[in-house]
Amino acid sequence: MKPGEKKYPHIFRPFRIGKMELKNRIKYASTETNFNYGDGFVSDKEVAYMEAQARGGAGIVTTQGAYTDPRGEGKGYVGMMGIWDDKFIPGLKRIADVIHKYDAKAVLQLMHCGRVGGIELDYTVGPSEVKQRIPRFREPREMTVEQIETAIQEHVDGALRCREAGYDAVEISGIVGYLISNFISAYTNLRTDAFGGTVEKRAEFMRRIVAGIRKAVGPDYPIIIRLCGDELLHDRGGNTPEESLQVIRIAEQAGIDCLSVTAGWQESAVSVISRDIPMGTWLPIAERMKKNLKVPVSMAYRLFVPGIVEEAMQAGRLDIWEMCRPMIADPFLPNKILEGREEEIIPCMACNICLARLFRDAELCCFVRPSLGHESEPEYGFYGFAKAARPKKIWIIGAGVAGMQAGAIAAEKGHQVTITDKADHTGGQLAAAAHGPWGDDEFLRLVRYLEHRCRQFGAKFELGRTVTKEEVKASDADEVVIATGAAPRTDIPGADGGNVVSCFDVFEGRAKVGRRAVILGDGGVGISTALLLLHRGGHEVTLVGKAKKPGRDVNPSYIWRYMAKLKEGKAVLATQTKVEAITADGVAVTTPDGPKTIPADTVILAEVQSVQDLVKARKGVRVVGDALLARRANAAILDGYRLGMRL
Repeated sequence: MKPGEKKYPHIFRPFRIGKMELKNRIKYASTETNFNYGDGFVSDKEVAYMEAQARGGAGIVTTQGAYTDPRGEGKGYVGMMGIWDDKFIPGLKRIADVIHKYDAKAVLQLMHCGRVGGIELDYTVGPSEVKQRIPRFREPREMTVEQIETAIQEHVDGALRCREAGYDAVEISGIVGYLISNFISAYTNLRTDAFGGTVEKRAEFMRRIVAGIRKAVGPDYPIIIRLCGDELLHDRGGNTPEESLQVIRIAEQAGIDCLSVTAGWQESAVSVISRDIPMGTWLPIAERMKKNLKVPVSMAYRLFVPGIVEEAMQAGRLDIWEMCRPMIADPFLPNKILEGREEEIIPCMACNICLARLFRDAELCCFVRPSLGHESEPEYGFYGFAKAARPKKIWIIGAGVAGMQAGAIAAEKGHQVTITDKADHTGGQLAAAAHGPWGDDEFLRLVRYLEHRCRQFGAKFELGRTVTKEEVKASDADEVVIATGAAPRTDIPGADGGNVVSCFDVFEGRAKVGRRAVILGDGGVGISTALLLLHRGGHEVTLVGKAKKPGRDVNPSYIWRYMAKLKEGKAVLATQTKVEAITADGVAVTTPDGPKTIPADTVILAEVQSVQDLVKARKGVRVVGDALLARRANAAILDGYRLGMRL
């Protein structure tokens, strides 16, 4: 018995969905990648990505959603697979075949994106013409009954092609604002015919699809459906949880073999899958389904670590552990848990950069795994880096995430790596940020992973040591890497005053902050500092910056909720404001209305710039992360990774 089977017996216990036998209860959940061709055909890059997911050890591996109609109304992503014609079957079969190579069950998802579809059209379709709340999406046209009947049949035909392509089961997507969920929800379905009105009539489109597929594929072919257990659209007339359960019962009666239950829509005005939602928050929804259904229940959404899942399974709250973003970050997560190597898991930070990329019609990318989309390219080292032909002595100055990422790869390649930092701990700015509220402590998972990875391959750390220019110049290292990060700007008159502190000192508890706190810097660092003070309480916060809107460098998945929290905390946003000087009484600024002084007990410097003191100490040094250019942590990871590849 392997370590993971002992520690997490429920997760690794064999299971069944209908007559489909699974080696464990882990399911890689569907996600789009934009790796495929624009005409709906499967690409080599997609096949390589899906093979990585299958090799990682999940019992079920689900494809991205495939759009079911030739018109492109159901196509919501530029690189989305098609399944509306037999010509797509050979490419789809390639994915099924690579999944089967690793003793995993292959599931294909059918997905019509409805009011968030029509990516190449000037309109979308849905049950009713309900105005879009998200500017990215085009306005919907109300479907006729004839169009509804066509869409039902296209789903049935897609399921038959799924089976012909060799998949073990078919999954139907009915979540987050896609077409089936549009019909189900009272928010987007205002019809008064056979497909709207009562809960039963709103569910009729979904019921007809499930029943039609069941009739076409027979009684033994598994059907999985993804449906919302709580739409979280209460502010705009969406379904109640009771109505959602009623719909799901209808799906069970129509012939599904498994429910994948979710929460929220893309249009929901509350957080659902971001870091500020504690892990396990949505398990009560799964538990409710378990109590009311006979079919197995699976769930993703903020279930990133096995301990929470094992406990839920043991308590009978959940049958199958679904993962999307955690397995984007590390496809080998299941096997690493099974083999007792949890410290080697690349941890998802719930940053949602992956989603932000998709919504900008770009290929999927990942904060913590730059090898995403490059699984078949040996130089990216997804399956391990080859040893260097000539090992070097490499000195990395700075133990933040950029330095440690470069050091981990260099050490894996057999180089002699030393990482030095003036702090007594690793992690740099990300370790400081981990003191923030609302889930930011999860940043330490990445810091710990990178440190472990460095030590695992023999890199040595020198912590609590400040490096001088003379030491860099005199070093016998073959390569010197400057990864000294960033620090707050201090080129402001009065920045050396006794009422002025660094944002990093605030985060790490070295600075005392008075009641009236004025933060200079309206980017992500400044906003995070403001949120920290509001969370601690007892502060009147003013955020000062030149931009018209704060947070220009913050992920769209986060900025709207950060702004809501700032508003809730009554923070004052001094936008389009230039800082002239810091005085004993506050901050002298120039605003669109003229000069003024913002009173302050404490002024916090939170506009950061690169620390480059050592860059010119020696010719040929390498510079990575914020030491090169102050950006977000994902850029630091990418810098470190690319440098590691070249060393």
